[in-house]
Amino acid sequence: MSPSAPPAALRLASPPKALLPALSPSSARSPRLSMSTTPSRPRATPLAATAGGGGAAPSLLAADPGHRDSVILAARGAMTNCLGETHLDLVVPGLRLAAKGKVRDVYESGEHLVLVTTDRQSAFDRVLASIPFKGQVLNETSLWWFNRTSHITPNAVVSSPDRNVTIAKRCSVFPVEFVVRGFVTGSTDTSLWTVYNKGVRNYCGNAIPDGMVKNQKLPANILTPTTKAADHDVPITPDEIVKSGLMSKDDFDEARSKALSLFEYGQKVALENGVILVDTKYEFGKTADGTVVLIDEVHTPDSSRYWIANSYEERFKSGLEPENVDKEFLRLWFKNNCNPYEDKVLPEAPEELVSELAWRYIFLFETITNTKFEIPETQEPIHERISRNVAQALRNL
Repeated sequence: MSPSAPPAALRLASPPKALLPALSPSSARSPRLSMSTTPSRPRATPLAATAGGGGAAPSLLAADPGHRDSVILAARGAMTNCLGETHLDLVVPGLRLAAKGKVRDVYESGEHLVLVTTDRQSAFDRVLASIPFKGQVLNETSLWWFNRTSHITPNAVVSSPDRNVTIAKRCSVFPVEFVVRGFVTGSTDTSLWTVYNKGVRNYCGNAIPDGMVKNQKLPANILTPTTKAADHDVPITPDEIVKSGLMSKDDFDEARSKALSLFEYGQKVALENGVILVDTKYEFGKTADGTVVLIDEVHTPDSSRYWIANSYEERFKSGLEPENVDKEFLRLWFKNNCNPYEDKVLPEAPEELVSELAWRYIFLFETITNTKFEIPETQEPIHERISRNVAQALRNL
């Protein structure tokens, strides 16, 4: 397979100067997968053209309006065929439901796990909506990153029999999420900007200097681990992790080192392609032979925050929010229209925002991987397709 260059409209002319000291150039690219293109359609006025507010250069999110409009049209047509729930244990022999997460459903089959990435959209520790093609984007994004980070850490991936499915080795999962941050930002209760704005200057064992403002780059990347309590994330220090027995010191130190290296590498690759990897989270497990491996997802728009790089510095200096390529704008819509932490019933996300988020997920995949996202051509129910493909894959294991 031959390498493909990024579309001219998506190339970064020059990285923002504020980012250069921490982000050195990375090595030559690996060959890309060849995927089918999507036909262009007449231009519509894009929400993306003013992403994050006005006052700056036109958004890269609107750089290819014909392609964007065709994706949004496909997303609107697929809203009735989203993968909201899975019941593979009822139709695939030998499968048992092991866990139902906010986005992924995990099934057990002997020494393997079947991870199904749904189209559910979560934030504020709850499901907000279903986003067309989201599960496919997340699964394929993670597989791309798993393949390209194996020089940093082994992972649990065995195969991917379906666009939404990864089969992985069974392992014991560390009950800690390794959140790595490069900027002071965020809108949730545990985000760095929220706690910093309340006066916190030592967060998860990290000393943060006075005088920082929202969306400012940190002097160095930091790790802010969280652990699960009931249905929400709780910040925790490295010392507390070890003292409470959640992880041994050796396991934690190894996972911390891998998390920071993964993030630095992710920042380099992202910046090469015109976007900034702002923060992310990693999860690790341990195989039967004692190997610490990367699991779950890597650098997806669900687990990570991304900004458009060539407008960051100008917008930051002007006091504007960065152009985000993740679910932050949907988070902000819910915060502005309800109390997403306390309201029992949330308003329905507008179709425009749902289709816009589908586009942003696809845009990010295409921008970073330099490939075209393959939108399913058939209207076959996703659950039926997944059931068939998983059953075949398990028979071949």
